[in-house]
Amino acid sequence: MFDVAIIIVNYNTARYTLECMDAVVAHTKGGTSYQIIVVDNNSELADYKHLASNFPKKDNFTLHRSPINTGFGGGNMLGVPYAYARYLLFLNNDAMLLNDCLLLLTKYMDVQPEVGVCTAQNYDEHTNFVPSFDHNKGVRRLLFGRGFLEKNNPSRYPMRKQAYTHPIEADWVNGAFLFFRTPAFEKIGGFDTNIFLYWEEMDVCHRLREIGYTSMLVPEAKVLHYQGVSTGTSKVVSTESYISYLYVIRKNFGLLKWWLIRLYLTFALLVKPKKWFLLSTVLDCNPMTHSLKQQQKVRFYED
Repeated sequence: MFDVAIIIVNYNTARYTLECMDAVVAHTKGGTSYQIIVVDNNSELADYKHLASNFPKKDNFTLHRSPINTGFGGGNMLGVPYAYARYLLFLNNDAMLLNDCLLLLTKYMDVQPEVGVCTAQNYDEHTNFVPSFDHNKGVRRLLFGRGFLEKNNPSRYPMRKQAYTHPIEADWVNGAFLFFRTPAFEKIGGFDTNIFLYWEEMDVCHRLREIGYTSMLVPEAKVLHYQGVSTGTSKVVSTESYISYLYVIRKNFGLLKWWLIRLYLTFALLVKPKKWFLLSTVLDCNPMTHSLKQQQKVRFYED
């Protein structure tokens, strides 16, 4: 059994996936045993061939290709059956280790059995500090904002934009780098594959909390994250984010909160003409039927 199984999803960004693997090899020097499992999420053929032809030939590195784009959670879950390790690291392919994160986090988790998942401190491609955890986006955060919550209840809502030197518990941690205790991940059933993209972290960390585990930022571990490379930005992506958010709220926090949040969002969007395209999603009682997940097509390619 390995100490850590690293699962990386590639979707039309093979260059970053290869760089991501190189960073793991370069910074893992502490004797931590690991395997890397790459899942290609039905990339264009040229991108997949570039990945496959340059893929490291190592016994602990494997590449698997899906015939359909299953989204973030689905792609990661396709890699789980190949994992044989005490810990699971779901690593964005645009996130590059800056130090020996595997050693630091296995040591931390080995003596913190109540922690179900942790993340590293994120920096952008210009080495600027990036917040690495967040507060649940419920009614209070929508009405009063993060700043109000952090100022008036700092023990419950620690400051996101502060650099820490010690581990910090949070509602949920950054999805670009999710370091799970394998038994905890198994107990909650892994990622909810109904979610195609976004808000998986809030969902999975909430479910961990429900069974007694905490979610932590461990700032000693550091990672560079190229912002937005893996998903980009567009009206389609923004719509998908709202679809996923409303699904997570209804699933985990109940109908009343879901209705209140939809009501708030409706009025908030009405005064923002550039975001009117999101109104149909907020007003739809079942927006998941319009998710990108429902639009994916099976494509089989010959190698």
